Amino acid sequence: MEISISSRHTDITPGLEEVVRSKIGQLDRYLDDLDTAEVHFDEARNPRIVDRETCEVTLTGHGHHLRCKVDAPDAFTAVDLAEAKLERQIRKLRTRLQNRHRGRGDTIRTGAAPEPQPAPDAVDGSDDVDGADDEPELQIVKTKRFHLGPLTPAEAALKMDLMGHGFFFFINSTTGRSAVVYRRDDGAVGLIDEAG
Repeated sequence: MEISISSRHTDITPGLEEVVRSKIGQLDRYLDDLDTAEVHFDEARNPRIVDRETCEVTLTGHGHHLRCKVDAPDAFTAVDLAEAKLERQIRKLRTRLQNRHRGRGDTIRTGAAPEPQPAPDAVDGSDDVDGADDEPELQIVKTKRFHLGPLTPAEAALKMDLMGHGFFFFINSTTGRSAVVYRRDDGAVGLIDEAG
């Protein structure tokens, strides 16, 4: 698996890089199709924050995207927590793939390529310890309908802020396409615009 490591507000020591390559690199033993891992470290500047080190890992390969983000007092602990969280996610994904292949005679390591999933393209960490069989499927429990009027991204960000939401879906008046503004972890606002 190809591993890329980056950082913001912190330095990557050779020892930390070795731990990342060892712990994150071994995750492909659970699922052969994992091709790349992107590991990003960030350190909070506020001295009152106890878990100052953030480790964000994204694994990709064969149409699968797994992502986790953990906070810890130091980078080495953050890597350990990320490894454990990703291991649980991979086991959950394997269980789902095995259930899909059951009855077809295929195996996860040697069988046909998995069918594309209509689910979102990221599987984010749950705290499931025992496996995926005892976890219920995600269900939509509430539906909202509202008028999508054309707005500029700045107007949409203002509406999001006024409503106290973490995101706001709108029609971008500049592009004429669907868009979302969202509150980032660093407090800034991000924009996701539909490709045209």
